[in-house]
Amino acid sequence: MPDADISPILVTGAAGFIGHAVSTRLVERGESVIGIDNLNDYYDPALKAARLANLKALDRFRFVEMDVSDADDVKTLVQEGGVQRIVHLAAQAGVRYSIENPFAYQKSNLQGHLSLLEASRHAENFQHLVYASSSSVYGDKPMGVAGFTEDEPATDPVSLYAATKRSGELMSQSYAKLYGFPMTGLRFFTVYGPWGRPDMAYFGFTQKILAGEPIEVYGEGRMARDFTYIDDIVDGILGALDHPPEPHEHRILNIGDSRPVGLMDMIKALEDALGIEAKKVMRPMQPGDVTSTYADVSKLHALTGYAPKVMLEDGLKRFVSWYRDFYGNLPPA
Repeated sequence: MPDADISPILVTGAAGFIGHAVSTRLVERGESVIGIDNLNDYYDPALKAARLANLKALDRFRFVEMDVSDADDVKTLVQEGGVQRIVHLAAQAGVRYSIENPFAYQKSNLQGHLSLLEASRHAENFQHLVYASSSSVYGDKPMGVAGFTEDEPATDPVSLYAATKRSGELMSQSYAKLYGFPMTGLRFFTVYGPWGRPDMAYFGFTQKILAGEPIEVYGEGRMARDFTYIDDIVDGILGALDHPPEPHEHRILNIGDSRPVGLMDMIKALEDALGIEAKKVMRPMQPGDVTSTYADVSKLHALTGYAPKVMLEDGLKRFVSWYRDFYGNLPPA
């Protein structure tokens, strides 16, 4: 267990899906955590408030409502808090939303990322910045081929969201060379589980299936994703945090499950977990979507021993159990 006197870890996006899980695990292992979030209304604020209530009940967690794009405030918080390690998860998420609201991505994902870089380079005895990138930087890839590796070019983003995430990686690369503090960018593949994001397919499908409404299946079901359970993702994030690269090194690592699942197979597993067959409406691919994404996680495994454990069928059962408990008064399975 970490020494109680070590500096706090800053977690951005602490009221978000992954930020909530990371903050909880850090406190459970004895760390002090400062969490920041702007609590925007991109999705149900009540869900963010409930996550935040969980965190505020923890003795070693302190929350500050703050937007990561406010560079001066972020820098002051880092310096006054004696922060030496940061897990930067705050971002404007969503591929399709970036088509409707592009400037939200400029503010959160570009300006916000730069705020954290500047705060890190001015922090005393700074040790490690771990930040969230995305598998979307790889662009599209045909089905049936090997998983993405970190050495592949990421030069053909198919959405603004992907472009901002790749831009964050390049900004980090330049700061590592210029200022020397270690950084790790994690390319997340599809994350799911209890306390998840309502804009994710499995979450929206659950809402509609329980309401007796049809679900829209994009790409006519011919897509595959590397569904990664939240507990496994947190294992990987903390493993990366605990193994910083050398000074002046900026490292990119995939973090996913490495077992791609077809969209129709995911829907079947969700139907089984709910005990209800979905009414399906098949739709063509949406702008910005990619056919298949899954991770080669050999580099993260070699560094930390990372090995995802939770299979999709079990993970979706856990999600459905949480969903029924959180939202209540739902039809029994």
